[in-house]
Amino acid sequence: QVQLVESGGGLVQAGGSLRLSCAASGRTFSSNFMGWFRQAPGKDREFLARISWIGGNTYYADSVKGRFTISKDSAKNTLYLQMNNLKPEDTAVYYCAAGKVLYNWDYWGQGTQVTVSS
Repeated sequence: QVQLVESGGGLVQAGGSLRLSCAASGRTFSSNFMGWFRQAPGKDREFLARISWIGGNTYYADSVKGRFTISKDSAKNTLYLQMNNLKPEDTAVYYCAAGKVLYNWDYWGQGTQVTVSS
């Protein structure tokens, strides 16, 4: 089992920045990939970015490419999402996830709310 706990959400004005964190504990060595997703009210969960835990390779959704940066601190078992130039449409609950196989997300955090005001 892997436990994921997100933090860092909050209220920010459009154009501002936030950094989300996701602390992982448990059998973290069983997960090769970690990622960030979000879900806005009335919408499906949306993939944002992923990173391979060993090599650090990253991949982004077009909607956030150039504004969001995913990173990790292996020593702290922590995943980050740096979000810049935030827009009101970025308002959502943000989730981190972990998985052993690409595209199969086995573990999810509880989510952290991000609200961007115009």
